[in-house]
Amino acid sequence: MVVVNARLRRSVLLSAMSLLPLYAGAQIIGPPPGPANGITLFSASVLAGRVTTLQGDPVAGAKVQVIPRSFSAAMRSLFTDRQGAFQVEYSLNLGDVKEYIVEVNVTKKGFRKASLFLDYEHVGHTLLCHVTLREPREDSELLSQADLISGLAPRLKKLKSSDGLSAAGEKDYARGVAEFLEANRPDRALPFFTKATHRDASCLPCRTMLALGELASGDWDGAYDNLAEVSNKILADHSLGRPEPYVALGVMESWRQQPKTAGGYFVEALKYAPQDPLALQELGRSQLLLQNWGAADEYLGKAIAAGAGPAVRLLRVEALLGGGQFQAASSEMTRYLGGRDVKEMPIQVRTLWVQIEQRNKIEAEYEKGKTKGDQQLDYLHRPPSDLSGLEPAIDQAQLNSILSGVGKTVADFFSNFPNTSSLEQVHQEKLSRKEKLAGELDQKFRYLCFTPAQAWGLGFDEYRVDTSGGQAWLRGREDGFMLTSGFASASLVFHPAYQPQADFRYLGRQKVNGRDHYVIAFAQQPAKARLNGAFRSGDRTMATFSQGLAWIDPQSYQITRLRTDLLRPLPEVNLQRETTEIVYSEVHFKGTDARFWVPQQVTVSVDWNGKHLRNEHRYSEFKLFRVEANEKVGTRREQGQTPKPTSDPPARR
Repeated sequence: MVVVNARLRRSVLLSAMSLLPLYAGAQIIGPPPGPANGITLFSASVLAGRVTTLQGDPVAGAKVQVIPRSFSAAMRSLFTDRQGAFQVEYSLNLGDVKEYIVEVNVTKKGFRKASLFLDYEHVGHTLLCHVTLREPREDSELLSQADLISGLAPRLKKLKSSDGLSAAGEKDYARGVAEFLEANRPDRALPFFTKATHRDASCLPCRTMLALGELASGDWDGAYDNLAEVSNKILADHSLGRPEPYVALGVMESWRQQPKTAGGYFVEALKYAPQDPLALQELGRSQLLLQNWGAADEYLGKAIAAGAGPAVRLLRVEALLGGGQFQAASSEMTRYLGGRDVKEMPIQVRTLWVQIEQRNKIEAEYEKGKTKGDQQLDYLHRPPSDLSGLEPAIDQAQLNSILSGVGKTVADFFSNFPNTSSLEQVHQEKLSRKEKLAGELDQKFRYLCFTPAQAWGLGFDEYRVDTSGGQAWLRGREDGFMLTSGFASASLVFHPAYQPQADFRYLGRQKVNGRDHYVIAFAQQPAKARLNGAFRSGDRTMATFSQGLAWIDPQSYQITRLRTDLLRPLPEVNLQRETTEIVYSEVHFKGTDARFWVPQQVTVSVDWNGKHLRNEHRYSEFKLFRVEANEKVGTRREQGQTPKPTSDPPARR
């Protein structure tokens, strides 16, 4: 039996950013034998497939309907197995059936319906297909499917002979356009587009329109395959190039949460249409998701100049906010509103407006604090006097290379760190004004640290769980103890995405445990910083910004110690001091050669409202854990067991 894969993968190299391999269309290995000596030959033609999510997970229990279109046979209805697989078999008269055309509809609660129009030239084989089901809810941060189609399909509505469309193919294409764009029936348009592309294989815009129709019908794989085939042909002959297939591929990659790959396709699209507003807009969006604020602002600004819609101004507001250009963000928001009342705008607009207002308020508060002389510590200009044995730096010539090295190490850590659990031992203390112990509390948890589901963004989701795997919380607030959490992401200030939002100074070298270390002082810039902590007291929460010291190994550029303090006291919540000291250690997980530096001991000391509080966290027994642990955490939360916080004392994160 010959097995034919309807989705044959083929690698493609584009002269843009790193792109994933593309797919080519179906291939048939040799025709089946015809009838001989007047004998009627029958063949068992098998259609086998697999249904998965966009992330590649199998979808079990999906209903699959197979409707023959080129031969007389009953519709078959079946369900996928636990691996998402299905199979249907037809016994066909090879003398009567010349081609194998079927419609496949796949439905499953919680997913969009997928409709596929499969057209194979020969019968008598096992044919393989893949069906991708997508969730009905779209990511509001990304271009919607409707906007993608409405932005590209009208450009392809009327094609000419110069596009490779023959007079005979023009009729089929026109009927497909009428069904797709006028009657809004993309599933009925697919047979006409398919006929046109079979007749006129050189009509690349026809195949691009077919891909858009497949996408609208729910055939993700068919759409991607056809766009890939167009891309392959453009690579072979650049004179055939148009932006539409690359824009579509880029948006599809962004839906797969691959903004870097998406950006490569948008760059390719702009080679054929440098002023294409949709390509510029989506390239800007991809850079926004990658937190390349300057590039995002540049391309979004070009998109506006090229005539992109008003929504692009909101994207530019986000880019300007990310880059710390709050005045420019405010001006762009004003242009977007055009005199409209922000209170009557959608939630996304109001949220951005609030961010601008909060940033302006924070900047004003910190400037006011400087004027009053509230800032008692200044690590950049007056380093602590307890740095014994420090060899002071002569100049700042080494600073950039140190920041580059530690930036790469921190970026690699957040990109590669696996889902882990550890034993957390917490010792909480209340101290008198004379530093005498006035109360203490000890607790133990399993501490879960895992990367969020999004492919973009930085940091971790962190949870405490009890012995049964249900979510747990640090106790003691009602007795006057402090609650603290969230230390795995403390080194983010040195990540390349956040370094521009802080000032740094190379202080010199100091021995730590017998080894030389670079000592770097840093201080966040409240006017730019997108990374901040939070201090809550009662019903009031204040954003906190940090200054501090980092000890960095000159060989590995690993941060081995980190100390942070408040950039300035917060008299608004009676917070005079908040010092966090973190000691890192190297851990090795069973089953992998990778090694990671993680917080081993964390001490948080606070002077608040005339009280002295100190928490010490120790972490050990690091292990890898499966995602199922996250499901247990969610179970407890959904059951409404989250305790209500009391007004005192403070909580710090």
